Amino acid sequence: MSSQRGSWLNRLCKVYSDELPAHALLYRYRLEGAFTDCYVTTIDSRVPQDRYIAAFYTTALFKLERWLIRWLAGHPSTDAGALQLATGKTDAFAVWTVEARDDRQLLLQDLNQHTRSWLMTEEIAHTDGTATRLYFGSAIVPQRSADGSEPRRSRLFTSLLGFHKLYSILLLFSARRRLQSRTRP
Repeated sequence: MSSQRGSWLNRLCKVYSDELPAHALLYRYRLEGAFTDCYVTTIDSRVPQDRYIAAFYTTALFKLERWLIRWLAGHPSTDAGALQLATGKTDAFAVWTVEARDDRQLLLQDLNQHTRSWLMTEEIAHTDGTATRLYFGSAIVPQRSADGSEPRRSRLFTSLLGFHKLYSILLLFSARRRLQSRTRP
């Protein structure tokens, strides 16, 4: 994992930017030239992938995103739908569909196939036993222009990148807090 140094927000939230692991389902988009990112945090207990997915998509912060998606795009979602996604009982949730999944990873694509969202868990040895590293990443897939020229990142993407980074940190922090509150006796 990368250095634990970072901004005050990274240190406060215990969420850090890291290199995307080469075995990540999201990695192929990095190789194809898409913008990719990877955020990590660690929780001092075992966290199965389905619990992480359910926690991530049912936090208060993500519920706000779900509300905006329902309001702006007409794609409602529920906590029950998030649980079905987490347990593999559905491959669709709000504006996303499952592109790939395995026991430790989930890769979603939006309906327009412009973005990808990725979650992964990794058990690690810890001084007090087993801990789990939680990963969250995104990809913005470059779209070919009508004239066939090389795709470029839009000004809108560039202008929203700071917000995207902040939001990613807060999403992972929210999932971490939710999981910690459920694992405490």
